Amino acid sequence: MTTAASTGQTDQPARDTGSPRPARVFALRRSWDKYWYAWAMVTPVAVVIAVLVLYPLGYGFYQSLTNANEANVATTIGAFHRPATYDFVGLHNYWHVLSGADGDFYPRLVWTVVWTLSCVALHVCLGMGLAVLLNRKVRGRAFYRAMLILPWAVPSFIGVFAWRLMLNSQFGVFNDIITAFGLPEQNWLGTPLAQKIAVIMVNVWIGIPFNMVALLGGLQSIPKELYEAAEMDGASPWQRFLNVTLPGLRPVSNTVILLGCIWTFNMFNVIYLLLGNNTTGDTDILVTFAFRKAFTGISDYAGAATYGIIILALLLAFSTFYRRSTLKSEQA
Repeated sequence: MTTAASTGQTDQPARDTGSPRPARVFALRRSWDKYWYAWAMVTPVAVVIAVLVLYPLGYGFYQSLTNANEANVATTIGAFHRPATYDFVGLHNYWHVLSGADGDFYPRLVWTVVWTLSCVALHVCLGMGLAVLLNRKVRGRAFYRAMLILPWAVPSFIGVFAWRLMLNSQFGVFNDIITAFGLPEQNWLGTPLAQKIAVIMVNVWIGIPFNMVALLGGLQSIPKELYEAAEMDGASPWQRFLNVTLPGLRPVSNTVILLGCIWTFNMFNVIYLLLGNNTTGDTDILVTFAFRKAFTGISDYAGAATYGIIILALLLAFSTFYRRSTLKSEQA
């Protein structure tokens, strides 16, 4: 009996080793058994991201490697079907854009950078100023917060259309105000310079509330003991702001600046909805110019896709460089 038992014990591992399973299969099964609920929750999100983000991104990259336009893509009208006749051209579109041969990329890139830096700088500065004011105990502070958050609570397209009506050269409220003081009417959106000032002004109005709320939360997380210690050491309000407030806000402000740059760089709705087709193209940033290439005149789908991939690459490069530089500054 003992021999049989011992033989049975030694035969079982031999049978297991005769048909071994890969370690990855066991690891996946253990992970599924232990975290099946997490996998079940993540799977729908992964499917949605794949369908709505990854597939369009991959297809857009493929189109950027072709010469697809409205005249050579597949078209179906009723019973008539025209097959696609565009060709694969490799990196020709990227070379055409980045070499400056198209004559459009670098002027739009310069204006896009100016637009982004101007809006983000005003967002952060004005948002921080309002956050510092609202962080103090003042009468009606809750009312002021609600009113300042209102531009952020209202859908951006509604705010843009409201500004478009106010800036209208014939019926706008701004011209009604200045004509009431005997001044001539102004064409607020009539020149490229006026259009650029207008879109920056509207975008700043829309973006200040988010920066104010985020920085206000950062201010409230700074220990009051630091201000009390600095005041006891004889630090002036400006010195307390430089040496206590700004370093304490660095984790929040770094994230706010990064998000602001990404959002503003791709801020399509403000420029497109405020100006519409009333523009010579000088006010177009990269994303609105790519939209016009795809949906204006003879649609250049390959050119628009090329601009989209270049915009993505620029933002990825900027985000990587910015995060590395901020991590180095925090560790220093």
